Amino acid sequence: MKNVFNINQKIGEIASKFPKAIDIFMSYEIDFCCGGDRSLKEALKEQKIDEQEVIDKLNECYNEFVNDNNEETDWTKSSMTNLIDYIVQKHHNFMRETLPITNELINKILRVHYVDNGEMLSKVSKLFNSLKLELEEHLIKEEEVLFPLIKEYEKNSSEETKQKAITTMNETENEHDKAGDILKEIRRVTNKYEVPETGCNSFKIAYEKMQEIESDLFNHIHLENNILFRKLKNSK
Repeated sequence: MKNVFNINQKIGEIASKFPKAIDIFMSYEIDFCCGGDRSLKEALKEQKIDEQEVIDKLNECYNEFVNDNNEETDWTKSSMTNLIDYIVQKHHNFMRETLPITNELINKILRVHYVDNGEMLSKVSKLFNSLKLELEEHLIKEEEVLFPLIKEYEKNSSEETKQKAITTMNETENEHDKAGDILKEIRRVTNKYEVPETGCNSFKIAYEKMQEIESDLFNHIHLENNILFRKLKNSK
């Protein structure tokens, strides 16, 4: 087996080189988006996870991927404009469709299950409302300000445009951290989305939707923080 990855590499670097590594990181609850600048060794030590086990899984999965001749877009080699269009089409549109549906489900289970799970669900409801407001504003800022600046810079290479884009980019990175923290708190409050014994089907669906949002957002943040923003900062 060819060993491509090691524990001294940055998490974001591994995820950029091999997007399917994200599934492995998610299974171990390793932060690959907001915490992408950390080394894998640092994250594994912090969470007391066996280093060799994770490295073996990453390298085994990578070798299987190569042997199967699977084709997947390497966004590190894409233009910033193409990557932006992909992010908007896949991730922004997903959020616009899923956030309101999930919000309705959470409100429904809060009403129905308030007697048995009111305290926990009230926390989830407040956290999700904060997340929804944060993300809705975030999507608008990216589409109306940040992304047009990056596309304009890619066309004309103006240093002034680049600096404006970087200023806005720094703001959105802070927003990424905030959204990521809210999702981590939701995961903690729900005991990793464990549906109570008294939970109905709507309860289960609401938790599934929140997990879908978590997974999509972490992939979304990864593409921006570890690839798009890095391309912008390193461009000349």
